[in-house]
Amino acid sequence: MRSSHQYTRARPTVIRVHDRMQRNFHYTLTEREGAAFSPRFNPDLTPQNMLELGVFGGKYLTDCRSEFPPSWFTKAKLSPKHPDPSMNCFGVLASQNLQAWQAKGWIHPDDPRGWFQWYCRYYLGRRCEDDERQMVRWRSMRRHIAQLQNHCMPGDASCRPRQRQALLHWAYDSRQL
Repeated sequence: MRSSHQYTRARPTVIRVHDRMQRNFHYTLTEREGAAFSPRFNPDLTPQNMLELGVFGGKYLTDCRSEFPPSWFTKAKLSPKHPDPSMNCFGVLASQNLQAWQAKGWIHPDDPRGWFQWYCRYYLGRRCEDDERQMVRWRSMRRHIAQLQNHCMPGDASCRPRQRQALLHWAYDSRQL
């Protein structure tokens, strides 16, 4: 559960997490929300934008909303029970399940829900030892932008929708590519 705190901070703030995947976990916010990003990390979309557009079949963060600002969920497309492709911006599922992510070693113990959880916490102002690895993973997704630009007409959402959806999962705005 989120402590009562403001998202504009003059000093570090400790966030305590106790949800289905993390018990008695805490992290510290040292930067202002949405500020002081590494120059090597410049996502197109905020976590709130992503949730509103529809990502991860609407299943992401449905059981841990109290950790994040309520405004992120006002217009979020969520599916509390099962991933639903219709919740996604491009109407397709474009991600592997958590077990596949774990098997590939993509999950850091501090962020057991994966990259998007890391990004949400980074956006809020947490900085941690896993930041550089996650930014490298984020940058590696750019190869999909080149593929869309080489094979699709700009803005043609019917061209490679899975790739477009996957890019949204990584905070790249693929709607106009």
